[in-house]
Amino acid sequence: MLWLTSGLGCDGESIALTAARNPTFEDLQRGAFPGMPPLIIHNPVFAYETGEEFMAPWAAAAAGRLGAFILVVEGALANEQLSGDGHWAAFGVDAASGQPITTTRWIDRLAPHAGAVIAMGTCAAYGGIPAMRNNPTGAMGVRDYLGPGWTSGRDVPLVNVPGCPVQPDNITETLVHVALHLARAGPMLELDEQARPRWLFGRTVQQGCGRAGFAEQGEFARTPADTRGCLVKLGCKGPVAMCNVPIRGWTGGVGGCPNVGGICIGCTM
Repeated sequence: MLWLTSGLGCDGESIALTAARNPTFEDLQRGAFPGMPPLIIHNPVFAYETGEEFMAPWAAAAAGRLGAFILVVEGALANEQLSGDGHWAAFGVDAASGQPITTTRWIDRLAPHAGAVIAMGTCAAYGGIPAMRNNPTGAMGVRDYLGPGWTSGRDVPLVNVPGCPVQPDNITETLVHVALHLARAGPMLELDEQARPRWLFGRTVQQGCGRAGFAEQGEFARTPADTRGCLVKLGCKGPVAMCNVPIRGWTGGVGGCPNVGGICIGCTM
């Protein structure tokens, strides 16, 4: 698995990955599930290797010598056509030219050889905060860059796993499903119209929220400090945002935006 963190993002998904409990990051690396090989994860946040040693698998993948790897993209993709003589996001150095290799150039090199591509996080899925109006980077999501009908050589469509950051277990569970499919030990993911795993994003925040009953009774919170009442009149996007955080919690079933009194900001949309 090649985990590209050089998009316009904050490494939030890489850090969230360490908090996963079911399955854990370690479960993935040990191959703890029947039929799934151990995942060798090349992520610059966790790597011991540096320099040319770390870049070797990336070069092998770009040359088509790595097999059916999973490419995970974290962060929005900048439109380098708008950058003039410079660049906004790059990773590694091109041996021939001595110039940094831009993130979009990595996508061009790696996506044709990947068994699957996963856009991990809201920035990678939709462009996120970097794609706001007046941002000079022209940032966009991976799906916008590759095209909505893109599929890998294994006929796997792009998978979007949005969240800011993604709920930790949503990360590892998706990786397990994709790895099992590529190992021919599991079915293809069922995705919704936004290319999200349907089993994770199949119901709204409100449908799983512990405060949902207050809305039914017409009882609404007036301030964020209120422990009673639905938060929708404070700006909560729970009735429309598709997200399982209220049900799943954040780490070990504990926490999650509405569970701790925060409004849903619709980051998975």
